[in-house]
Amino acid sequence: MAKINVISPYFINVSATNLTSAKLEIDVYDGFVNTSFTTTPIYTLTATAVNAKVSFEISELIKDYIPAEFDGDYYELSTPLDQSTTRYVDYRITEYVLGVAQTPTVTLGVRAYYGYGYFEDGVNPQLLKGYLYDGTYIVKPDDSPLRVAVDPTSTNSVTFYSGGEQIFSFTPSGTYRVQDHVMYLSNETSGVDSYKDRVLLDSGTFEDSFCLSQFMKSTGVYPVDTVYVDATDGVSVIKVKNIEECKYTPLKLTFINKYGAYQDLWMFKTNNLSISTKEETFKRNIVVDGSYDTYKHQRSIMTKNGEQELTLNSGYYPEEYNEVFKQMLLSEAVWIEYEDKTLPVTVTDSSLAFKTSLNDKLIDYSVNVKFAFQKINNIR
Repeated sequence: MAKINVISPYFINVSATNLTSAKLEIDVYDGFVNTSFTTTPIYTLTATAVNAKVSFEISELIKDYIPAEFDGDYYELSTPLDQSTTRYVDYRITEYVLGVAQTPTVTLGVRAYYGYGYFEDGVNPQLLKGYLYDGTYIVKPDDSPLRVAVDPTSTNSVTFYSGGEQIFSFTPSGTYRVQDHVMYLSNETSGVDSYKDRVLLDSGTFEDSFCLSQFMKSTGVYPVDTVYVDATDGVSVIKVKNIEECKYTPLKLTFINKYGAYQDLWMFKTNNLSISTKEETFKRNIVVDGSYDTYKHQRSIMTKNGEQELTLNSGYYPEEYNEVFKQMLLSEAVWIEYEDKTLPVTVTDSSLAFKTSLNDKLIDYSVNVKFAFQKINNIR
């Protein structure tokens, strides 16, 4: 099944003997694939042929119809559609040969993903695979659930193991809506990320203590160490590394990766918060009856606001996680789970020198992110 990765260009080429022009009609929608082309397309494009050829590029048009918003919940059947990262695309091409319209050709059910290909992936990258992350390792806190993203239309089965014991399995069945073509599988079904979250979700009262902290450090709440993804492109064996972090509170970045899936990246070590402000000022007249009060502001602020930035430190990661850091840096949409809220951020680092175990022995990174909003609420 063909795919459009909307952050990269997608070309539809038309050629015919004596072709003078072509018309392209496009429809973008969710749900199940249409059985026929709509009578009211979203876009209609026309182009004059050059050397009996026409080329349409449609990615940016389709991208506008994929919301790809993340509020902390990973897309499931009951999740609002705004969080999905996929849509169906139908298109109809009408060729004009010597100015005469020919019988249109219709293509239905091309899947559009909020993803991209690298330059070396070539034109119209497909990236057809079942497991929608790169690499064979997932690093997470031992007190957090594991989530993996798969394409159920390209996946035969997914199995989670802990200590050689099967703890979860999934086998795709039936027909899926296009918004379900990125499916997030987890050994936690309530959508929480820690033992504390689970207590609060059950309307309980969480009381931290030294004894509880020591117990949580030695006991994983969501035990899983291996995942098998049997897909049409082969079997992926993913090793899960559960990190016990006793000093710092890990912070979770979530970003849209190259396959159009939400992916988590945990920053385990120290984080530092800073704020920068900007203001607009004016010079005020404070003279009254030939005198003035010295406590009044002559230089007054008309508007002032600030932006906060976090410096995050990753802790040690395996070398193949360089690809995950790369995709996070390239992502157009990144969020952080901070102070019990999912907040949008932008990565302010424009470069990252990738480390290797050969040259650097231990691999860790520092990443700077800025909250994607001003601190004082000025939304009008």
